[in-house]
Amino acid sequence: MTPIPRALLKALVSLAHPRMFLLLLLPIVVTIVAWLVLGIAFWSQAVAWLDAQMRDWEMLEWLLAYWPLTLVAAHAAWVLLIALMVPVLIIVTVLVVGIFAMPIMVSHVAARSYAQLDERHGGTLVGSVWNSVAAVAWVALLALITAPLWVFPPAWPLLTLGLLGYLNQRVFRYDALATHASAEEISLLLGRERWSLLALGAITAFAAHVPLLGFFAPVYGGLVFIHFALDRLRALREAPLEGRWTRVGN
Repeated sequence: MTPIPRALLKALVSLAHPRMFLLLLLPIVVTIVAWLVLGIAFWSQAVAWLDAQMRDWEMLEWLLAYWPLTLVAAHAAWVLLIALMVPVLIIVTVLVVGIFAMPIMVSHVAARSYAQLDERHGGTLVGSVWNSVAAVAWVALLALITAPLWVFPPAWPLLTLGLLGYLNQRVFRYDALATHASAEEISLLLGRERWSLLALGAITAFAAHVPLLGFFAPVYGGLVFIHFALDRLRALREAPLEGRWTRVGN
């Protein structure tokens, strides 16, 4: 079995463990609290502002002309606001899981499946926070660059999937390696496995949009990246050439 499917399957097994199941409450609580805070603070004003901005949209007038789409058009501000809020809440949840839950998840997975890996602590808490801030900044920049495409509703799923996929891999990849890999190993693996990490980011981003499964997606995504990263780290250290230099200092 290749590394990506293996990581996806192993993450499912890890997710079923009682300790990991308790961590599932974290993204659910964060999502509920965020919805309540944002709803109480900004919802009415945001809907009113969007409704005023959208009155002259030609696309809205076109939607009103077709009966099946009339209901959507009549509540276009609500629909658009929800479409914007869901990615924001997913981003917040991913960051919370990445910063606070990942150390627990890494410790759990490593103890059960990768106990032979030495801890070389190439990452730090400051590095994790900075990595998360940089990830959000890049997502914001990419969202700004692709802003013209957001005018077309059919493009929303692809854009959201791409942006959240990038966020997932950018946040989780560092935290998955921070404890066990050295700084050199982190740099080497992130370069070598770039496309595999992006693929895993897209897969876990898609899972976040599946009803009900979305509640579990952040923790599941973290577990996927942990299994993939530690598996690749083990392979790196066991390789006859690359692994030779990683053993220096043991």
